[in-house]
Amino acid sequence: MRKRHYTLRDKDVQEQAANLLQKHLRLKDHSPRTTVRVMFHVLFFAAAMKTSIYAACQRLVGAPCDDTMRKALLATLPQFAELQRRINRALAALLPKALKNPKKRQRLRLAIDLTLIPYHGKPQADPEEIYRSKAKDGTSHFHAYASAYLVLAGERFTVALTAVQKSEKMEVVVQRLLGLARKVGIRPRLLLLDRGFYSVGVIRYLQAARVPFLMPAIGRGRRPSPDRPATGIRAFQQWKKGGWGTHTLRDAKRRRATVRIGVYCGNYRGQWKRHGRFTWVYAFWGFQPGSVRWLADTYRLRFGIETSYRQMNEARIKTCSRSPLLRLLFVALALLLRNVWVWLHWQVLSSPRRGRRLIRLERLRFKTLLFWLLQVAVATLGALSEQPTERPIQQGGYHHGRPPGDVGKY
Repeated sequence: MRKRHYTLRDKDVQEQAANLLQKHLRLKDHSPRTTVRVMFHVLFFAAAMKTSIYAACQRLVGAPCDDTMRKALLATLPQFAELQRRINRALAALLPKALKNPKKRQRLRLAIDLTLIPYHGKPQADPEEIYRSKAKDGTSHFHAYASAYLVLAGERFTVALTAVQKSEKMEVVVQRLLGLARKVGIRPRLLLLDRGFYSVGVIRYLQAARVPFLMPAIGRGRRPSPDRPATGIRAFQQWKKGGWGTHTLRDAKRRRATVRIGVYCGNYRGQWKRHGRFTWVYAFWGFQPGSVRWLADTYRLRFGIETSYRQMNEARIKTCSRSPLLRLLFVALALLLRNVWVWLHWQVLSSPRRGRRLIRLERLRFKTLLFWLLQVAVATLGALSEQPTERPIQQGGYHHGRPPGDVGKY
């Protein structure tokens, strides 16, 4: 029997993304000129160009002015908490039903991380909107967002997103993300966390919730000296051979948390342009790894969430707005477009084979998907192709009769 072939077009991608957003965000027409359809085209154009709403409205002929566009968004968007709920429903909408199968659930790994968007202004209403952290890009003030990411080949969806306030503790953020994942049927067998979550509060919560976890241990304790040995995690960092151990953390409130420690030693051998030996120390609980090498290889899977943040920044609309509502929308839009890209590869572009589908990323790169959204927006609204000038351009594209190649002779 002859194999059937299908075609994925730019309009198909645009309709899939627009339908997903409209179904869950439930935006409304603001005026006859500023309809939901027009707003989506402007948002997709700005995301594809990594530019602002102002620049997108300036370049699209059929778009409203930027002030009207911002007013339309603020008028149709719900309150912050409700918008966050709708965004999480949209993120979960594309998850394959097979992920909720109890057999498949046994293999699920979930990664949680924090992404910081630099901010150089004052909070709009509440000082808690601005998160403080180590200085980056010339500021120590950020809008912070935490997300949960599914670590599963071919199905690496972002399953939950939440904003993080200034005074929130990391155990509260982890609890909220796990609760959002649990609502859609995602119960991880193993949770992979960044070193920023290495604290007594997070560890105690995960142990009480019976969630197995793996994270790198932060090097704390007394440094080694000729007359005194190292203590704490620094003692494990002195090992020359991999092995196992236990460690008890204490915080300022005298609370304690005990974890198992795995130490993996090796040689860079030029990998990542580094040389010499290394010692990686991991903290884990709730499972028994087969070897320290397996521990290191499993934790490396967590770096996929860093890739999701890089892709998010490739489609995040730039803004100077102080509104946390718009900033959350622009971050969520980028992650939703990435989820659409993952879904297309899993459901439409993957090749069937025995055992598991073959994902072929070369068929549609994420930047290509963004370019297609840009094409549809330009085809629908029209792009500015002329600009008023102060003086006419001469025939041939240069002035005073001088050819471009002869500029240096005069």
